[in-house]
Amino acid sequence: MIGFPQGLHIASHVLFYRQNVFAMEIRLLQGAAIASHIEDLARLRITVFREFPYLYDGSLAYETEYLATYAAAPDSLCVLVLDGGRVVGASTALPLSDETEEFRRPFRAAGRDCARVFYFGESLLLPEYRNRGLGVRFFAEREAHARRLGRFDWCAFCAVQRPADHPRRPADYQPLDTFWARRGFRHHPELRTEYHWQDLDEEAESAKPMSFWLKELNR
Repeated sequence: MIGFPQGLHIASHVLFYRQNVFAMEIRLLQGAAIASHIEDLARLRITVFREFPYLYDGSLAYETEYLATYAAAPDSLCVLVLDGGRVVGASTALPLSDETEEFRRPFRAAGRDCARVFYFGESLLLPEYRNRGLGVRFFAEREAHARRLGRFDWCAFCAVQRPADHPRRPADYQPLDTFWARRGFRHHPELRTEYHWQDLDEEAESAKPMSFWLKELNR
């Protein structure tokens, strides 16, 4: 199956929540169409990833450079959530072969073909927009996109591994493992990588352990 042309604005949907007095718009952007929203995405990543478990002390310069990878990949996808024109949530994905070396390396080491894996990036929502089904929508849209492209056997994403007794872990923190399992993903702790960033209480970047979750698309 042929993928959508580079830069195509695939679709736009408006979701109305009667119990709240607002309407949210969902935009599906591919490839070069993501470029005009990179600054919005960068600010959203910096805001949301400050929370546990990432504790990320991010910079706009780094984020815009990283997100340019998605705008440069013809088959990438960004699921954008807007409320009154303001970006309040987003989720990204692209072929693993277009991702950075840190994410490709564990698959090659395990003898897996990166060209057959579609990689899910982040899922971001501002706190007041959570628990409304948008997280489920993020996974559904990215998986549907991978299936439309027609050349992938697996979807994958990775998550940071923090110790249970981490000093900045909130008392009410709930891991997302159950949510991911309900979407059909299974943890593969043998697929590990490290990514460097600066935590909020660090003076410099340090390596953070991350492991992958996979879903087979023919199931």
